[in-house]
Amino acid sequence: MIVAAVLLGGCDGAGRDPASAPPSLSVGEASTPAEVVPPPLKKGAERRTKELRKLRRLAEQAAADLPVNAVPEFPGPVLGADMSWPQCPRGMGIPEKGSRGAPLPLDTARYVVLGLTNGPGLTPNPCLAQQVEFVRERKLLAAAYAVASYPDAAALARDGQVGPYDGSNPFGALANAGYQQARYNVASMASAGLVSPVLWIDVEPVPDFEWSSDTVANAAVVQGAARGYTDSGLRVGVYSTPSLWTGVVGNLALGVPEWRAAGQTSRAEATRRCGPDWVIQGGQAVLGQWVELGRDQNITCPGVHRDLGLWFHQY
Repeated sequence: MIVAAVLLGGCDGAGRDPASAPPSLSVGEASTPAEVVPPPLKKGAERRTKELRKLRRLAEQAAADLPVNAVPEFPGPVLGADMSWPQCPRGMGIPEKGSRGAPLPLDTARYVVLGLTNGPGLTPNPCLAQQVEFVRERKLLAAAYAVASYPDAAALARDGQVGPYDGSNPFGALANAGYQQARYNVASMASAGLVSPVLWIDVEPVPDFEWSSDTVANAAVVQGAARGYTDSGLRVGVYSTPSLWTGVVGNLALGVPEWRAAGQTSRAEATRRCGPDWVIQGGQAVLGQWVELGRDQNITCPGVHRDLGLWFHQY
């Protein structure tokens, strides 16, 4: 989607833990298309708690409204795809990341990982609801991913003091900004009716919205985002490559599951990335991704097909 195509075909576009305090919730306002904008959350500890409960109820209701379908069993590795703003009809999205009308997943895809962002954080995928409908109509398995990005000055000023971290510490303020990116994306999921047991955090360079040169500062943003998702009841994983991850966040090791990109190579290479030579930050290999036929394609890593319900929701 938005990273150097020769490295990642992929997802559009990944220091130690800042001092923390009891979690709280607020989603900062952002200028985004009205049809996909989740309502901004209100400030104040009691109101933030109520908003968190509301988001959870929305997600639970979205899941309850779906037909009850058991996740199917597969005899071996399973093919799938991912898509986000590049697959939206041309002309949608922010000026820097206008949608491309890129090809939709092949009919052989049994699952789709849907992107929540239009490049950087706090900019939603402008056709997420339509892509959820695409998955629903085809009764596919689905999951979600979102790009994490370094906050600009306005986002840091707005969100740096609101969240579970000590905002008086520069790294705590950055972690709070990452936390708010996550909360905004959780609201986008609920608004679009997307249900997923896991949120993949996409950590890579974001052209036009660059990370800082300080990998410890960047790591604080990613840690804050990870906590924002887990505080919302989602499990998290990371999408990247070892070199891109290290270039952005240094030696940060969350130890969470991994979705590993192989760029414009082959299914065989994507499968090879499931091996020990391509560990990103110490987690289990779940998916390998490669680019072919103009599409981001994915294959489950060995053994993952035995319990796809851990990673996907069945529509």
